[in-house]
Amino acid sequence: MSQIIRAETDSANILKLSQIVKTFGGARALDGAGLTVKRGTVHGLVGQNGAGKSTLIKVLAGLHQPDDGAIEIDGTTHTRLTPKLAEELGIHFIHQDRLLPPSFTVGEALFFGDEPSLGATPFLDRRRMRHEAARLLKFYFEIELPPNVLISELTTAEKQIIQITRALIRKPKLLVFDEPTAALVRQEADILFRLIRRLAGEGVTILYISHYLREIEEICQTVTILRNGRDVATLALSETSAEEIGQLMIARETGDLFPARQVRLGQDLLCVQDLAVTGKFEPVSFSLRRGEVLGITGLLGSGAKDLMRVLFGLERATSGTIVHEDRNVGLASPRDAAKARFALVPEDRRRHGVALDMSVRENVTIASLGRFLRFGRLDRKAEAGETDKLVRKLQIKADGREALVRSLSGGNQQKVAIAKWLARDTDLYLLDEPTVGVDIGAKAEIYALIAGLVSSGASVILLSTDLDELVGMTDRVLVMFRGRVTRELQSSHTTANDILAEATGARERLRHVN
Repeated sequence: MSQIIRAETDSANILKLSQIVKTFGGARALDGAGLTVKRGTVHGLVGQNGAGKSTLIKVLAGLHQPDDGAIEIDGTTHTRLTPKLAEELGIHFIHQDRLLPPSFTVGEALFFGDEPSLGATPFLDRRRMRHEAARLLKFYFEIELPPNVLISELTTAEKQIIQITRALIRKPKLLVFDEPTAALVRQEADILFRLIRRLAGEGVTILYISHYLREIEEICQTVTILRNGRDVATLALSETSAEEIGQLMIARETGDLFPARQVRLGQDLLCVQDLAVTGKFEPVSFSLRRGEVLGITGLLGSGAKDLMRVLFGLERATSGTIVHEDRNVGLASPRDAAKARFALVPEDRRRHGVALDMSVRENVTIASLGRFLRFGRLDRKAEAGETDKLVRKLQIKADGREALVRSLSGGNQQKVAIAKWLARDTDLYLLDEPTVGVDIGAKAEIYALIAGLVSSGASVILLSTDLDELVGMTDRVLVMFRGRVTRELQSSHTTANDILAEATGARERLRHVN
């Protein structure tokens, strides 16, 4: 049960989180973070990936319990929250993922948990649900959806509308939007913004979390910036700009983290021409030279992730060509990509990059077992020798080659995921957020490994949302925004803030103004 401490407080504040600390496995996701939201305002919350936004919101939702700090809602301090208590206190969440049962109808999804019944009977009043669903959707969004259509048949925008309407039925005091426009087109986003302004005018407080700084400028009165698990500033939007917010978001103390770039670039290894996936990203063209590190970045919904999936055959392109060493390659599957000497180190290494319950040896050689077959039998000695060589080269810290990968740290698991491809004849590495969730020491080792790959003649495409990483590790950066490449930047002549302005649309807004 939550202990409740009543305290005298400024009634202007509906929410006050103070000195919140949350640790996961020795790493501090929140290191004394705070957030104060005034009643009836639209308050923005921003920060780079890993800054602590998601963790702070999960503390507010009762999904994580803080290790330290205070949570004050409507003048009452709570030592802990649960999802049920948060909802009882009038806090509702609109998540990035549309958390709706796909087999429910619109009416059933809207009233799930609060279904109207036929009089005193246990039977549902489905006619009333259909009527109310149609009325509410018309009232809030001026749209008409068949009340009996299944959630699985709706578009992304329509699912979000259902999620928002479901929250509004419950009379929220504080409505939290978590990256609400990531999968919306501009027209749909404009409808959402009109609703947010209307709700704020009716007294509903909005906490708006977004990477899109243009949106923060457009609809928020105040913004809090998180960096490295702490709130570094809370500013009035009338007195600041997207550029100033971006500067506060970026941690610049990188020291000697990034190795010096001393690689002479070779001939073109890869040429991508007009590559596109309908509904995900528009035609993209670029080339990649031997020894080059090409950065790709973009927010959720920008198409950057989808581009990487296409380059490894995880998704089919609807148009365009991929030419590898003057040969047109059709990447219909990851097997095709591996045959073309492409390697993918995925962001979620624990699910897609390594087999946790297999040994270091088994993980390192799993993609190249053919090398160790002798007359149809596995040459255990050769396999062990190759594993030991790569363990030494990558400085993988493990209790021997037979140690389970599950027992390794996150940074060492990532090295095993890379070693798997080093054991093959690989010359193009697709690295998807390679340093996410690892400590600073492991980051430095992974950066040194990337430098070693390109110095040996391989090429790297680095997908990252760590802006300092992009500037420090790449030769060029392609920035994607809402499905298209908006800019190609030379890393030696750019800054993290330049990349941020392009990725969030702030630079696009300035171009329109000028």
